[in-house]
Amino acid sequence: MTQTSLILPALRPAYDRVTPFTDLGLRVAAGLFLVPHGAQKLFGWFGGHGPVATGQFFEQQLGFSNGTLVAVAAGSVEFFGGLLLALGLLTRPAAAAASVLLAVALTVHLGNGFFWTEGGYEYPLLWLILTLTFVVKGGGTYSIDRGLGKEF
Repeated sequence: MTQTSLILPALRPAYDRVTPFTDLGLRVAAGLFLVPHGAQKLFGWFGGHGPVATGQFFEQQLGFSNGTLVAVAAGSVEFFGGLLLALGLLTRPAAAAASVLLAVALTVHLGNGFFWTEGGYEYPLLWLILTLTFVVKGGGTYSIDRGLGKEF
């Protein structure tokens, strides 16, 4: 970063100190925010209904066949994929799986308009963009992938 690119050049030392940690913060937050959604589907935690009831919802309300299998798959991507994303382990595959899940969620919400408060696609679209970022960038400097010397 050059001083001329900053509106407040006096903040350059602070920016330089925290910039390496911004990808880490985003990756950990994204992963950990996915985990409870998976726990709802897989274990019925956090007010969730577990795989059978979630599967019934997926079948009856969303038209999926074999809803329980879909619930377990979606919950696994969110729970286990979220943990992997937070850790920066198998970051790209975990983010890719979450991206596929979120692309499906996006299609489910498209008919409700944009705003999430109306059941729209705003939230899944934001999450899709975020997970696609990690598909492209990988885990970053402070990831287990990088520590292993492997960017999957």
